[in-house]
Amino acid sequence: MLAADNVHTLTTSRPPADQFRLAALHRYDILDTPACEDFSFLTELAARICNVPYAFVSLVDADRVWIKSCAGMHMGELPRGESYCSLAVLGEAATEIPDLTEDCRTARMALTVNAPHMRMYSSVALTSSDGFAIGTLCVMDTKPGGLDAEQRSILARLGRQVMALIELRASERTLGDAVRELELLATTDELTGLHNRRSLLQRLRFEAARAKRFRSPLSAVMIDLDHFKRINDEHGHSAGDQVLAGVGRLLRESVRVIDIAGRYGGEELCVILPNTPLEGALKFAETLRVKIEAQLHYAGARPLPVTASFGVGAFDHMEIADAESLLRQADAAMYRAKHAGRNRVEGAVLERH
Repeated sequence: MLAADNVHTLTTSRPPADQFRLAALHRYDILDTPACEDFSFLTELAARICNVPYAFVSLVDADRVWIKSCAGMHMGELPRGESYCSLAVLGEAATEIPDLTEDCRTARMALTVNAPHMRMYSSVALTSSDGFAIGTLCVMDTKPGGLDAEQRSILARLGRQVMALIELRASERTLGDAVRELELLATTDELTGLHNRRSLLQRLRFEAARAKRFRSPLSAVMIDLDHFKRINDEHGHSAGDQVLAGVGRLLRESVRVIDIAGRYGGEELCVILPNTPLEGALKFAETLRVKIEAQLHYAGARPLPVTASFGVGAFDHMEIADAESLLRQADAAMYRAKHAGRNRVEGAVLERH
């Protein structure tokens, strides 16, 4: 590195309203992303066509210039005041400095006075869809000189290709985010944050098929909130919604990564427990029963006690060996719990063969 007195830091290379330019740059979410072969190809092509040893795709951030791709030498980033590319976001579509040592802005910058001792710099601005220069496609040489008209034209066209690639990558990320959001909406119950009924049953069928194939344990816990209709009738549906949301949050915090918790319908919830035999599912249900009973709910300032009845079913790989029979068994056990006084856990009785 240079000694402090050999380094010239460019302090004036900021366009008016630079915050809007930065907002345009950050919208593409490209900074600090991994290397990409497509960007590298365009960078190497620029160096070859312009007959120079060095080329870069540079993005000008608030206080640094980050290099997306490079040819001729590896460079990750530079302070913004130490990069020629800071000049290229000041409004000109193209910037060319035939001899960096003779330009007062660049003569004592690090890449000029340090190896490899750059002398020539030429760039085209990478312009966002709303007209802001977010960076450059630039070429450099250790000899003074400049590009001819054809090279400048091709460099400009390559710059447009780089910008199109940036736009494409941003669109792909946006599309991916939208697809994930749609998938989440399609599989999640909005009120509880749990799987919706359709997603729950789909996941259950998958787990049932896997349990049947590998003869592994599989259990299901059906949960019905006690006297939930009374909560809605006496305190309004908003209070009922708050209770369901709170219990849904409790379920999400109580299950393992491999478990599937869903809203089966109304105030009925369900948890699928892969690789869990009946005894483990009964313990899980009892722990969850205690948590629900202890959870605080309010209708205005008034405490609202909530309990739940649980029914537990489990594969026996004979009579109970598919998704439908497992749910029927757990549902029947849940109704036994309600008829036996509520706020309790009832489990299936597995017959011994």
